[in-house]
This record gives sequence, structure tokens and C-alpha cells, in this order.
Amino acid sequence: MTQTMTPPRWSLDDLVAEPIQDNIDAALAALETDVAAFENRRERLREDMEAAELLTLLRQYEAIMHRGHLLGAYAYLRFSENTQDQTSLSIRDRLDQALTAFENRVLFFTLWLKAIPEEAAARLMPDDPDLRHFITSLRKFQPHTLTEPEERVINLKDTNGIDAMTNLYDMIVSAFSFRLEVDGKTKTLTRDELTAYFRHPSADIRAAAYQELYRVYAENSAVLAQIYSHRVRDWYAEGIGLRHFPTPMSVRNLQNDIPDQVVEALLEASRRNSGLFQRYFRLKAAWLGMDKLRRYDIYAPLAPADRAYDYADGMALVLDSLTHFDPRLAALVQRVIDADHVDAAPRPGKRGGAYCYSVAPELTPWVFSNYTGKARDVATMAHEMGHAIHGMLAANHSPLTFHASLPLAETASVFSEILLTNRLLKDETDPAVRRDLLAYALDDAYATVQRQAAFSLFEREAHALIQDGATAERVCAAYMDNLRAQFGDAIEIGDEFRWEWISVPHFYATPFYTYAYAFGQLLVLALYEQYKEEGEAFVPRYLKLLSYGGSAEPYQVLTEAGFDVATTEFWQRGYDALEAMLNELENL
Repeated sequence: MTQTMTPPRWSLDDLVAEPIQDNIDAALAALETDVAAFENRRERLREDMEAAELLTLLRQYEAIMHRGHLLGAYAYLRFSENTQDQTSLSIRDRLDQALTAFENRVLFFTLWLKAIPEEAAARLMPDDPDLRHFITSLRKFQPHTLTEPEERVINLKDTNGIDAMTNLYDMIVSAFSFRLEVDGKTKTLTRDELTAYFRHPSADIRAAAYQELYRVYAENSAVLAQIYSHRVRDWYAEGIGLRHFPTPMSVRNLQNDIPDQVVEALLEASRRNSGLFQRYFRLKAAWLGMDKLRRYDIYAPLAPADRAYDYADGMALVLDSLTHFDPRLAALVQRVIDADHVDAAPRPGKRGGAYCYSVAPELTPWVFSNYTGKARDVATMAHEMGHAIHGMLAANHSPLTFHASLPLAETASVFSEILLTNRLLKDETDPAVRRDLLAYALDDAYATVQRQAAFSLFEREAHALIQDGATAERVCAAYMDNLRAQFGDAIEIGDEFRWEWISVPHFYATPFYTYAYAFGQLLVLALYEQYKEEGEAFVPRYLKLLSYGGSAEPYQVLTEAGFDVATTEFWQRGYDALEAMLNELENL
């Protein structure tokens, strides 16, 4: 694909080509054949079976899960393009139902792997390191695993229950439109187009953009808060009531393959460093000529205008920053572009936000964003292309161990953002421009570190409150308390921000996801400090870290890299790097 001046729309032909329905029918028929054959091998599962026979079954299971994942990815990506399209909705619902049914029919295999005694498991363990890790990771869930009939019911319940509920949330909020007056003209905007004005040089426009966002969410708050209540109760009923995890957050921690104490160390470090960002916001208020920042102003630009970047220029900046680190990374990003796997054009009905989907080892990842030409969009593109790089570097692994766990999944994305910022800083000698770049980096660090850690602290409280019968207004009050703990007396908070929590899609789709962003950013700050010290010698170790994908425990990977992430002292290193940036800002 030749790079264009306007944000592109992707092609999904590498997943399902025309004629779509015929090819979906054929793929489902092939899956039916494979699943039926696999079911017939159930009686072979014995503790005294030969290791070679188990290896054959593992490869057959791997192939089934891989083929199903390709279909599920197509449904997800197509639905993201336009959440209001009835054909996409029909395809997604059909495939969700079919793939859940297939998953239930092969469920006996993973349940057996979890349940066999340690001695038998050790004897049967394959030599292939990916498959060994897959089995070892599965067996960690044994204390929280139910019987096969119960697990089947849960899968069906999720597909037709809470997963459908969160899909409804996406449909509802993706259909929102917002009205904002700019330069005497009233514009009708998508959420992503509206939020671009959070960084507008006009204080009045910034305030109006936030007020319009939460006006629309508040008008729909009864429904959205009710959906969240169902999400929380479902999470508790399954995770605590049925699976007996110690806490709601522990469910996510085990899925992330991260010990509870590591997450607690991270969140404790974030609590201790609230004053760092409060200090920054006071400094920023002085630069902007304000006694105190309002919550509307925390991302306000220091320069008179927020420069616009057309899509081609933005991508050129991303590619240039990666080339200076290692040209191989820029070549991987170009591969995504050339494959027509980027969808960056904002459209009505298109899902908000941005993501990268590394679907399978043999496929170039797909990158999704809503590019409006702001500096933030360039940084977002660097972030998502970092995810794509991570996926392509891990492509030598099994589909079962290809995807990194959530905390490590943010490593390459955040590192790519930092490379972009520091590439711009490297050749800049003008103190005013350096100030703007450093301030932008600290704005981003607040959004990625402190805000995301605070989200996780809020989620923990919200889950407890809702399980205790709290009303939506009580949850709003808890959210406002959370904001006050973050900002202290450095920020004035408008009352409309009490509804911010219902606008955070991760709370609905992936509870307790958000600490992964803080984990990734603080980890990357420590990695970047190593890079500054070691130069090119650092590059091979960094690429090796990414190449693991999900084939090893994150704790093992990070220990190998020389980090003890179970201590608050480790996480403090990341905050120390941020404080060094703030010190430089104060001295400019």
C-alpha cells in the first residue's frame, strides 16, 4: 500500500475473503469436522498414556483453537469498523455462539490437563517449551476450576449474558454524537473527535468539550450504570462465589500471570507519588497564568496552538523514531502499512479509541485508531505500532503462547511512545520547545501511569460498593473521592466528572485491566534508563524480552532482565525518572 495523506481503512481479507458468508460457512464446517474428530479421542486421555500421544492431541487442540481464533478476530475487527452495521452484528453474534459451542466441546481436554496428578503431568510434559508453558500456566488455575458441566454453563452464560451486555455498552456509546461550538460554528462530533479538543489552546473550548462529553454520558447514566452493576455482580459471582479467588482483582492477576504482591507494590508506589503530579500541575498552572488548574486544563498545551499532523507526517515521525533505535522495528511497522492492516479514519458508528490486534503468529497485526491529526494521535499511533512490533517479534511461538500477558503487553507500546518523545527532544535546543515536549510527556505519563493506577484503585472500591448494594450515586461519590486523592488541592474538579467512570470502556469489557498501563509505563521508564546507559548493547536484550510473547512467566522474563518487580523500590525508579523530567522542566 502506498502511504496516503488521509487516514486509511483496513482490509480484513487476510482473515475472511469474499464471498464472506460462504467462507465463514466453510470455516465452520471444517471446524466441526476437526472438533468431532477430537471429541472421539477423549477416551485416550489416561494418566498412563504415552507422551507422544499427548503431544499429538496438543497439536490437534492447538489447530482447533487457532482456527476458531481467526474467525473470532474477524468478527471483532469487523464490528469495530461500524458498531451500528447489522450485518457485522449478525456475523459477530453467529460466530460468538458457534465458537462458544466448539470451545465447550473441547473443554474436557484442558480440564483433564489441569486435574492430572503432578507425577503424571511431569512424565507427560512435552519437550516443546511453548507447550510446556501452556500446560504449566493452565495448571495454575486448577484450584479455581469447576467441573466440566459447570464450565460449559459458564461459557454459555458469558456469551449470552455478560459478554452480550458489554457488547450492548459498546453499541450504545459508539452511537453517541456530541455538539461543540468552535469559532462560531457548531460541530457534530464522534467521541474521539470531541476528545481532541481536551488539548485545545482555548480554556473555554476545553471546558465545553468535557462538559459536552459528560452531559451525554449523564443523560444515559441510568442504563450505563446498570450495565456496570451487572458486570461487577457477574465478576463477583463467578470469580469469588464459584471459583473462590481471594479478591476480585486476583482474578485478573492470575490471568495476567502476575502475583498479587507485585500489583500491590505497584499500586502502593502510585499512592506514594501522587504529590509528584500535583507538583507538576501547580507548575503548569503558573505557566498558563492560572491560580489553579481545573480538571479541564490538565492536558492544556503550553504552546499557543496544538500543531496538526496529517496522517503521512505523523506516520513518518513514528517510523523515524523507530529507525533511530533499530531499523528492523521501522521495517516491521512498514509491514503493517503495506498489508493494508491500518484503520485510522474516524467515522460515525466506528468504535472509539485505539488498539492493535495481533491475531496469530503467521498474520501481520491489525492497528485500529481514530486519527484526527493531533499530536496525541501521533503518540497513539506509535503506541499501537509498538504493540504490532511486539506481536511480530513473538511470531515464532505457538498460537497458544503467542500473546504476552497484559502487563508485558504494554512494554513495546509504551517504549515506542518514549522513543518518539525522546527523538523529538534529542535535536531540540530551544528551551521553549523543550519545555513543551517535556510537559507533553508528563501529561502523557499522568494519563498512562497515575490515572490508570487510580482507575484500578477505584475499581477495587466500586466492586466492593456495588456488591454491598451501593447506588450509582454512591459510586459517583467514591469516584470523586478518588479524583481528590489524585489531585489534592492542585486541581479544581467540576461536578460533571462524577460520571467519568461510566465512560471508561475497560471497566466494562476487561475489569482491572488498567493497572497494566501503569505497569508498562513504569517498567519502560526503567528500561529506557538502561538504554541511555548502555546504548546499542541494550537493543538485543530488549528485543529478546519482546520475543518471549506469552511463552514464559512475566516475573521470570523481568527477573532475567534484572528487575525485582515485587518491591515498591523497583516501581519508584520509574517515578524517579519522571521526577527528573519535572526537575528539568522547573529549571528551564
